[in-house]
Amino acid sequence: MSHDELAWLSIADLTERLERRELSSREATEAQLARIAACDPGLNAFITVMTEQALVAADAADVRRSSGATGALLGVPLAVKDLYATTGVRTTAGSRVLADSVPDETAHAVERLEAAGAVVLGKTNMMEFAYGYPHPDFGESRNPWDTSRTAGGSSGGSAAAVAAGLAYGALGSDTGGSIRSPAVYCGITGLKPTYGRISRHGVVPLAWSLDHCGPMTRTARDAAIVYDAIAGYDARDPASAREPFEPTLPALARNARGLRVGIVQEFYDFHVQPEVRQIAEQATYALEPLGVTLGNVSFAFPIAPLVGPTIMPLVQAEATSYHWKTLLERPQDYGPDIRENLRLGAIVLAKDYLDAQRLRQRITTEIEAALRQFDVLVFPTQPIVAPILDAYRIAQSSEEDVLMGEIGHTGLANLTGHPAITIPCGFTQAGLPVGIQITGRAFDEATILLLANVYQQITDWHLRRPALPAS
Repeated sequence: MSHDELAWLSIADLTERLERRELSSREATEAQLARIAACDPGLNAFITVMTEQALVAADAADVRRSSGATGALLGVPLAVKDLYATTGVRTTAGSRVLADSVPDETAHAVERLEAAGAVVLGKTNMMEFAYGYPHPDFGESRNPWDTSRTAGGSSGGSAAAVAAGLAYGALGSDTGGSIRSPAVYCGITGLKPTYGRISRHGVVPLAWSLDHCGPMTRTARDAAIVYDAIAGYDARDPASAREPFEPTLPALARNARGLRVGIVQEFYDFHVQPEVRQIAEQATYALEPLGVTLGNVSFAFPIAPLVGPTIMPLVQAEATSYHWKTLLERPQDYGPDIRENLRLGAIVLAKDYLDAQRLRQRITTEIEAALRQFDVLVFPTQPIVAPILDAYRIAQSSEEDVLMGEIGHTGLANLTGHPAITIPCGFTQAGLPVGIQITGRAFDEATILLLANVYQQITDWHLRRPALPAS
């Protein structure tokens, strides 16, 4: 099997081949490293490639397997966003501020991956400090489907790497949609779990009350595999949930018959491009033959226009609180865009922050009421396709703010803390991916993964591959 054929296996398929000794973890890892060397110069998905460490980990996984060990991630090459601490390997968070930072600990989620035998290929590129804009030193990750377009933010490097076959899966982080936005733009699956379900210990924060960690993969089944490996309580994260954890992978054996699916129509209309709306609506009604019941969701007040104005004061104030000392001491090391955002955060009034928290609670109450009527809620993940490169910077001086438009759709689940997953559901005539988002009840990742998985069993959007150089 060639490097390129190996690259497009799912995690589940790769594990089966490893179990049958049809290939070794070292072979799979070498194949991924070869693709990174061939393709990443045109994508800018990685900040640091951990070649030596990855090969050592792959050999160790092969030894474990030869000794009888098994596991869904044993020997599987993955990538992690460069805000997850990694012992002895620099963790930059995409900023000059941390360009030479080498942690002496490893983030909890990465520890869990490594304990499961996963091979960490490297650290992926990202918007600076996950705040929506790339630092000039690192640049923007390019979209494998059209390299004149962004891979999205802030986990764009993770999304590009998975979509391009440079990693079988990756970790991202999500404060206003930073897993789901790049996932939809790059045509992959992205899961933002329930707030507190995955520890953020060892992860550089953006906004403490909104930050989530989660997996980015090509399939819902693979997302469940990675999620199951890293979810659970961690005393080192003050927000870590003590809710008992049950693996989600067994739930994927069920069918979706009887699920009540709520269509949130206002999110199909709110600034949604006509072609995106059409594709998302077709995907939504394609769920009906699976035996689900579709119904319309009604709220007491329009929610879509309020998500952005509610989330931004929270992000601005919390981010500035974290960065304030460094901003005063080393302002020149921040990129100009994030530097301006952090300064704006310094003038957010306590009244504005508290008003946003009150509105956040009202929105959460509405979503929880809807989820008592329905098992899941669906709507387009983003109202647009992947923007052109530099769109986030350009939008600052234009009438159409790209970042605010994105947050309007994905930020809802960050405000409420509910789990949400995006899956690819079609392509525009220009060949750009579109996705739908499935939101579920708190700590019920199993149901949204189930519905995503059965949808992928009847469609092939997640199997499409961008045209890239051969390795």
